[in-house]
Amino acid sequence: MSWVRRLNVDYGDFRLEIPEWEILDDGVTALWGPSGAGKTSVFRVLIGLDPCPGFSWDFKGEDLARLPVPRRRLGVVFQTLELFPHMTAAENILFGAEARSIPKKEAREHLEELARLLGLGSVLERKSALLSGGERQRVALARALIGKPRFLFLDEPFSALDAGLRHEARVLVQRVIEAERIPALLITHDREDLDVLAKKITEIRDGRLVSGL
Repeated sequence: MSWVRRLNVDYGDFRLEIPEWEILDDGVTALWGPSGAGKTSVFRVLIGLDPCPGFSWDFKGEDLARLPVPRRRLGVVFQTLELFPHMTAAENILFGAEARSIPKKEAREHLEELARLLGLGSVLERKSALLSGGERQRVALARALIGKPRFLFLDEPFSALDAGLRHEARVLVQRVIEAERIPALLITHDREDLDVLAKKITEIRDGRLVSGL
């Protein structure tokens, strides 16, 4: 298991108070709650965007909070996806490998594997600005995974998709996470995300964890 402790941040008009929290190191843990509950603040602390003096994150015997952000080896799929519009799908994905100093040959081999898993073979040379919403989401997931992260963050990953595409996308993400064997934290307010993906559910309200299922 993975343990987060002393995640306490005062934002002035809002405060996070999480003395201890267990996150799975196998499968998907979901952080679920309404808008304004504190999900994004927790996410920002864990990936190193917001400071939180005194907090620790014990992951398989190593305190990730003590490591510089690049050495934490975290994969992130942002809600806005954050693709470079002037790059092709392949270039966007390989950028993630280059940022982690993955050897080019190894990155290319992993790209081929991810393209097969995610059904991206036909769009790899297409500019990301020309991709559909579902294609962009799959490219963002591949970019997060190609750097071989020890942990994956999914920040409301399906919110930009049409309702008709969301179930297919959830099932695909579940299959890829299982194939890559990477534990993940899913940030969501959508109950259907939990039904398909979550192995453990933690609810957050007003900056505090109120239940873990």
